[in-house]
Amino acid sequence: MKALQSFKARQKLNFPLLSDPTHKMIESYGAWRMKKFLGRAFKGIARSSFLIGADGKIEEIWDDVKAKGHATEVLARLRNLT
Repeated sequence: MKALQSFKARQKLNFPLLSDPTHKMIESYGAWRMKKFLGRAFKGIARSSFLIGADGKIEEIWDDVKAKGHATEVLARLRNLT
């Protein structure tokens, strides 16, 4: 997807980005749900994070994430795994 590659280049990211245009994976994780904004209801992605262990199992779920401070919280949880 061209927009994804442009975003990656602008942000100078050094890791792959994934896209889910059919919402299959997003729905399986329960992150595609009803949202409200300015009194309007619509389906969209709920900002969530999933920590997946080396064995492929979900170790932690953060639902309805706020960006501020979230990276610190995730890093702290990662430190506790080792």
